[in-house]
Amino acid sequence: MAKALLGYVGGSDPRLLAEMRRLQKRVQDLESELVRIQDENDALNAAAQHESLLDSIDIDVPQAEPALT
Repeated sequence: MAKALLGYVGGSDPRLLAEMRRLQKRVQDLESELVRIQDENDALNAAAQHESLLDSIDIDVPQAEPALT
């Protein structure tokens, strides 16, 4: 009975440990990818706002007249 409880509670099954390590690595990889995608999204949003700002400035500024030569 003690061996059964030890195996169930605290035994170190190599397959279980390997699967746990694999899953922990996968979670770390996904978290890294999430941070990278969030940074990329923030950069794209900033570029879109900058472009929008430039477009609004172009509308408000009258067209320049050609210089006399």
